[in-house]
Amino acid sequence: MSQTASLLATLKRQLRAQGKTYADVARWLDLSEASVKRLFAERHLTLARLECICGHLGMELFELTQMMQAEMHRLQQLTHTQEQRIADDRELFLVAVCVLNGYSFDDIHRQYQLSEAQCTTHLLVLEKLGLIELLPGNRIKRRVAANFRWRPGGPIQQFFQAHIAGDFFRSRFEADSEKLVVLNGLLSRAGNQEWQQIVQRLAKEFHALCEREQVLPITQRFGTTSVLAVRQWQHGLFQNYAR
Repeated sequence: MSQTASLLATLKRQLRAQGKTYADVARWLDLSEASVKRLFAERHLTLARLECICGHLGMELFELTQMMQAEMHRLQQLTHTQEQRIADDRELFLVAVCVLNGYSFDDIHRQYQLSEAQCTTHLLVLEKLGLIELLPGNRIKRRVAANFRWRPGGPIQQFFQAHIAGDFFRSRFEADSEKLVVLNGLLSRAGNQEWQQIVQRLAKEFHALCEREQVLPITQRFGTTSVLAVRQWQHGLFQNYAR
């Protein structure tokens, strides 16, 4: 990713974090919302306009640049061996998921049957793996990038498919906090790729929403899992009819 793209990605994260939209930016710059969307899409924001947006976000342009540089040095993915280390230890896996979701040390200790010593031990392992930095007072600083993800087909994904996927779908999805949408249709290869890009944007929106709600107490938030999947696939029931 180019530095311009990285800078604008950092800017968009700051906008989302403060609950601002393209409509707000359009008002600040005295432009139409469509023009603002085009400027971001084409990466044609001038320094003057960047400074204007930063000013409305309560920061200087150099602070935005520093945020971008810090983000670029954050961890984007673990190695296969590192993921396997987490997948092989259920308690470590639990703590890893908690810290990636913004839990504090006290949140983990209070919500799960882990002693302070156990929590500390697991957090030190995660620190060695580069996921976090354990600060004085048991404060946890995440060191993962906004686009951090588990390895496709890696140990964590395999663990999910083997142990969690079945339990996840063992629901009628009728509660207010649940929804299951299954879509089926015919797409070209180009259409399939376009839909995958839309799914990826939905994933970014999900992470952005999680970031915005980090200011809320942990007691007002609950674990929410969303599975977004795209496959060129046909149920085995119809395999015998294939030509």
